[in-house]
Amino acid sequence: MKKIIGATLGNCVHVAGTMNFLNLAENEDFETEFVGIGLSVGEILDIVKEKEPDIVGLSYRLTPEPLNGILEELKENIKASEELRNITWIFGGTEPTALVAEEYDIFQKIFYGGEDIDEVIAYIKGREDLEEEKYPKNVVERIKSKYPYPILRHHLGLTSIERTVESIEKIAEAKVLDVISIAPDQNAQEFFFDQENMDDSLSGAGGVPVRKPEDFRILYNAAQRGNYPLLRSYSGTKNTDRFAQVLKDSIDNAWCAVPLFWYSELDRRGPRTLKEAIIENQKLMAWHGKRNIPVEVNDPHHWSLRDAHDAIAVADAYLAAYNAKKMGVKDYIAQFMFNVPAHISPEKDLGKMLAKIELIESLVDDDFKVYRQARAGLASFPADLEQAKGQLAASAYLAMAIKPHIYHVVGFCEAHHAAEAEDVIESCKIVRGIIKNEFLGSIDLTKDANVQKRKRELIEEAKLILEAIESLGLDKVDPLSDPDTLVEAVRMGILDAPQLKGSKIAKGQLKTRMVSGALYAYDEENARIIHERERIENILKEYNLIRG
Repeated sequence: MKKIIGATLGNCVHVAGTMNFLNLAENEDFETEFVGIGLSVGEILDIVKEKEPDIVGLSYRLTPEPLNGILEELKENIKASEELRNITWIFGGTEPTALVAEEYDIFQKIFYGGEDIDEVIAYIKGREDLEEEKYPKNVVERIKSKYPYPILRHHLGLTSIERTVESIEKIAEAKVLDVISIAPDQNAQEFFFDQENMDDSLSGAGGVPVRKPEDFRILYNAAQRGNYPLLRSYSGTKNTDRFAQVLKDSIDNAWCAVPLFWYSELDRRGPRTLKEAIIENQKLMAWHGKRNIPVEVNDPHHWSLRDAHDAIAVADAYLAAYNAKKMGVKDYIAQFMFNVPAHISPEKDLGKMLAKIELIESLVDDDFKVYRQARAGLASFPADLEQAKGQLAASAYLAMAIKPHIYHVVGFCEAHHAAEAEDVIESCKIVRGIIKNEFLGSIDLTKDANVQKRKRELIEEAKLILEAIESLGLDKVDPLSDPDTLVEAVRMGILDAPQLKGSKIAKGQLKTRMVSGALYAYDEENARIIHERERIENILKEYNLIRG
């Protein structure tokens, strides 16, 4: 194991950068030690003699002029000693002090203060000049190359292929984003294989108008520069397996995102019946599982977006992961959308996410791995762009508490206008600043007593929902993945949401209300929270499934 020691020079006491570097090196199995602040050359040489390090990292972030004398003395000592010449010396500082350090030809590596985490990690791993190795070509390896630092994802879909290509090139060159999620327009998602049914007046509505596999390949080629971001795309809502094959062949789709219940008659975003949608979505999970492509089941937040209470979102998070595992998915990307509904309190929001994590990760085994993906809810962003930047930062900071493997950056501008390349880059830099500060040391918000209390409440309530669904399919081999049972759970209202009122398939009778920062099932007539045991028992009694 190689040993790295770090110190600041002269009278410099700014240690944050040095400590951050040592923390990164420790994560890569180096033996590290910070040996002091404001050390003279003589003190450094004595420490080097005592500790015999392989690498010495020195930092100086003050007025550059005094650094000349310090480095002149250090250079003379290194020239005079073969032992010192065999050590790797590195330097970190501000741009002015780094330019001084350049002049002395002492340091193998100089950090100028503006480097991104990716660049620092690449140096530590010894992959700095090897572009192909520096940026792994699949999402699991990309995660492993950086964790505990999350990789970043952002969606992009402008109104023409040309504009989208230009934006991808700019984003890739900026080296701030690991995964670009291509958003095809609605025409492409539904009618890619029967384009005679497209409404040309809606071309570019909601995303980029991709019309043939070559369009996707053009987008992929645009990303082959900078930090070589991976590409992924929304799934189709029709001919889903054929669309998946196009994505695999053209952009090497980083992972599949598919719902369990949605894009059907339930949300009226497609012609499929609910049962047809569940069956097709399960088949799409299995298609990707068979090919070892990661899958994200982006289902739970859809219930929350329609004002279903928190317990339903937690129960569905387990259902989504359970179905993915049942369909043979090996690498599961669990999305945790914070700020949904927009006025949920951070305390209750974190409790909800921890409840989801505990249930989802109870499924982990040698054949099923879970990667956490966090993001902010779009509805929480104000149209005021400066306030929106604050919301992006605040939500990202809270999300770091769950130690995500992926952070899905939502552009701060999205409530005002669709994100252009410059907006994506700025949003990613804001989040990268949060991540950088987070890893200097932060309060563990997950240990808060109220957060833990809410987590326990929601786990208990979610289990009641799951047990009720299982009770509907006692004659089934596996009720929680049985399409008929899942449809029945929606029809009866075990899974329900206020905004499904008037649905032909959902009950649509659930009432919810925000109380003390959390969303509960609510009895409006008597102005009280309905606890989940009571709600489930009332539903089962209504359908004569238990005795009153």
